[in-house]
Amino acid sequence: MVKLLDEHERTMAFAEVALGQIRSLRQTAVPRNYEIWYVYATGYNAALNKIINETLARNGRLSESDLEQIYDTYLSHIKTSDRIDQVGARVIGEIDDVMALITEALGTSASYDESLTGASQKLSVAQKPDQVRAVVEMLVKSTREMRDTNKALEARLSLSKSEISTLQHSLEAIRAEILTDPLTGLGNRKYFDRSIDMAVQTALASGEPLSLLMFDIDHFKSFNDSYGHLTGDQVLRLVGMSLKQTIKGQDITARYGGEEFAVVLPNTALRQALTVADHIRRAVMAKELKKKSTGEILGRVTISVGVSMLKPGDDTDSLIERADACLYAAKRNGRNRVICETDPEYIAETRSQVA
Repeated sequence: MVKLLDEHERTMAFAEVALGQIRSLRQTAVPRNYEIWYVYATGYNAALNKIINETLARNGRLSESDLEQIYDTYLSHIKTSDRIDQVGARVIGEIDDVMALITEALGTSASYDESLTGASQKLSVAQKPDQVRAVVEMLVKSTREMRDTNKALEARLSLSKSEISTLQHSLEAIRAEILTDPLTGLGNRKYFDRSIDMAVQTALASGEPLSLLMFDIDHFKSFNDSYGHLTGDQVLRLVGMSLKQTIKGQDITARYGGEEFAVVLPNTALRQALTVADHIRRAVMAKELKKKSTGEILGRVTISVGVSMLKPGDDTDSLIERADACLYAAKRNGRNRVICETDPEYIAETRSQVA
């Protein structure tokens, strides 16, 4: 009883620290933030504590994107691993059950084989009808037992096949969840990193063009500061929805991090990529942002876009760096625009950096 009381007091102390941190940093008291600070209070995750302390020392605060990145990096994968382990354990349990049934069936089969051998020997020496009848009845009984065993095995294998198929779908769902940004439904950073590496390798090997769009939401911080994080989340969903409606087929869309997004366009040259980028920009700007709680019209969202195209000798990092540089050139030159690596604004920026 004393031990239970001590555990209660200890966990309540962790909870108070977590809520105190949320309160002092004026963060939203959502489950994600509570979990981050609870784990921080326990001190069990040294890497999480280290990154939080470093970020606070550097910035004096943790932004929503900081919290999201910390959760994705240090906590969410633990839950996913636990779920994968649970599914794996169920698969192993299912296999063990089937193997036990097969072992039992093999034993029954061996017994049946012995019965057939014995029956053959008895029939060879049987001289009276009663003796033959007894052998036949024994064979009928053994055959019935063998048939029942086979039916049970068949039914269990069918059930096991269905169960393993269900577990396979569960693993596929977990795998998809690992690579999906929960807020926008787009691919997450892990999905983007994996996909762009494959796309770059394929394009370099085939000689086909490949373009990359990097864009972020203009004045996103002011949305959060003025209207709160729930409205900020609504803005991110709006952009995600615009991307889903605009980008189809083999093109790859992802939330790169925070308010930044990326689109990989295989088999797409720079001129076509610029058209796609401007189409996305217009699609986002066409949607009017409304505060759900009050119905207040908050205006329209705009994005700035940087576009780069893969060159011979390029790698993934250089392609991203150029698109990112174009993005910041677009922001420095008025926002709500698309700039590529052949535009004078980008060229002027690169020359000034070299100088």
